[in-house]
Amino acid sequence: MFSAFVNSFKIPELRRRLLFAFGLMFICRIVASVPTPGVNPSALQLAIRNIESDVGGGFLPMLDLFSGGALRNVAVGALGIMPYISASIILQLMTAVVPSLERMAREGDTGRQKLTQITRYLTIGICIVQALTMAMALEKPGAFGMPADPPLVDVPGWPFRLMTVLSMTTGAMLIMWLGEQITEYGIGNGISLIITVNIVSGLPAAIFALAGRFQQVGGVAHFDIFHLAGLVLMFLAVTAGTVALTQGQRRVPIHTTKRVVGRKVYGGQNTYMPLRVNYSGVMPIIFASALLMFPVMLLRRIPHSWGWFFQRLAAAMGMGEPLYLIAYGLLILFFSYFWVATQFNPVQIADDLKRNGGYVPGIRPGRPTADFLDRTMSRITLAGAVFLTVIAIIPSVLAKVMEVPWQVATFFGGTSLLIIVGVALDTMRQVESHLLMRHYDGFLRKGKLRSRR
Repeated sequence: MFSAFVNSFKIPELRRRLLFAFGLMFICRIVASVPTPGVNPSALQLAIRNIESDVGGGFLPMLDLFSGGALRNVAVGALGIMPYISASIILQLMTAVVPSLERMAREGDTGRQKLTQITRYLTIGICIVQALTMAMALEKPGAFGMPADPPLVDVPGWPFRLMTVLSMTTGAMLIMWLGEQITEYGIGNGISLIITVNIVSGLPAAIFALAGRFQQVGGVAHFDIFHLAGLVLMFLAVTAGTVALTQGQRRVPIHTTKRVVGRKVYGGQNTYMPLRVNYSGVMPIIFASALLMFPVMLLRRIPHSWGWFFQRLAAAMGMGEPLYLIAYGLLILFFSYFWVATQFNPVQIADDLKRNGGYVPGIRPGRPTADFLDRTMSRITLAGAVFLTVIAIIPSVLAKVMEVPWQVATFFGGTSLLIIVGVALDTMRQVESHLLMRHYDGFLRKGKLRSRR
């Protein structure tokens, strides 16, 4: 594997793409470090600690993780790439239900360019709303459950709001543009690489937080060598399971009929249709985290005079509690099937196969093929959703039961590990294709069997 990395810089085109991607990702990290004008940094850190203790490992820490710590510092790039991802998800869901958008998606490159332009405009709108909300929260932190003293903003008012909206919207659009440039002129998917770099940027802080657990306080350390061995073994096992979940697929055999047009013969080939076990990716985890965050915040803001039931329910919905884990797992299962139902169209796939002369062996073309694909996808989605649920709740269990710092627990599963593994595999696959085209060994050497003679 080390030789593959060395060979990557021996190819001029691949070296240029890698250096270009590294340079733009470095610029993204700079954007995530430039503070927004007018914010009191010391008061901001106090408010962030209050939010983390109130929400735990909810959706706000996930947004801060995706922004690489920019949300914690209210930097120019605090919104990060999430507005663009939100706009893409909204447009992708609308494409499945709006006929005009569905026709636009089938128009080839022209339709994709129109959808991309619509996504950019929608991203600007989301950025303006989120930046204005963040500016108002900084001006009146008491309304959002944050400490109001000392004040977070030196000079509140519309000039501060407009400055915050302008700077954060510009930072988010700059990051979006840098991601598109990495995809076109660099290597890998630019948006995914930016998210991965932002997540990995928290690794040094996680290592220091974990090292603090091994330091002796009063002659006794919180963790010992057995805890370290257990964490290492668990990390290897969860990583291997995440790779298997990401790469797992059901290969449905496809046969095509032979057609003779003039002197040319078309079809007559045997291939397969890959159905991914984890078709929805990390979307169910993101949706479930976002949906669980608001009830917990609302329940904790209900006055104590209203009754003990709401307070008990709020405590039971805390991160790592049994009720929270059950609701979290059920929502992940629901959104896994919801995403497949909105994005996977077995009727269209069956019609395309029938139009091109393809069929599944033993299944009649048309409606029976669509029913077979729908039934097969439902079965493998159940297995993928259960496995995804197990991976998603591991960080919460580690943080609650073993008292592992949340910064460390995020790397043992959940959204962080799924994104890192998926992006790493996709990027390595693209780099390996460049190496193999120029007769270099890839990341995995292919063994050759020698003859006995």
